[in-house]
Amino acid sequence: MKREAYQSDLSDEEWAILARLIPAPKVGGRPRRTDMREVLNAIFYVNKGGIQWRMLPHEFPKWETVYYYYNTWRKAGLWGQWNGLLRTQVRLAEGREASPSAAIIDSQSVKTTEKGGLAALTEPSW
Repeated sequence: MKREAYQSDLSDEEWAILARLIPAPKVGGRPRRTDMREVLNAIFYVNKGGIQWRMLPHEFPKWETVYYYYNTWRKAGLWGQWNGLLRTQVRLAEGREASPSAAIIDSQSVKTTEKGGLAALTEPSW
């Protein structure tokens, strides 16, 4: 039974691009029974909704399974690789150089007390 889509779900076009990036199951291991599109949908649901892994709706794969794949890919550095690959594809499709030639770095000031330092921590002597 097909579930209703969430706003964070991959479109068919997005899935066609990402499906080929998903690592194949380990050789000699059990056949993969988990729907990898649903794993990515669940990861994006957690990310977009800012929820805890354990709060995943029941129609997704078990949260432990989703977290396993997320964490395995994180430790392997795949998220960064995928981001770089997709960024390059988008830039080339727009007729731009594959790699950016400039970057913008923004720093933000944090306001503190006028005194600052240890003087701000001492109690007033009234």
